[in-house]
Amino acid sequence: MNGQNRKDIHSGLSVSIVLKEDQRTGKRTEGIVQDILTKSPTHPHGIKVRLESGLVGRVQEILA
Repeated sequence: MNGQNRKDIHSGLSVSIVLKEDQRTGKRTEGIVQDILTKSPTHPHGIKVRLESGLVGRVQEILA
């Protein structure tokens, strides 16, 4: 799954995100979703989440 639909994402899910500062390079960071920050049902660049580590970025891939 590509992480563009809010309904596919929930707390505790393992995801790969791109941090704001990594958007130009596309470098991904893996982690567990703590909070969903995007309010709309979809977003073309990925749903914005906060990981348990405190990092914030847009979901690129749902891992598990």
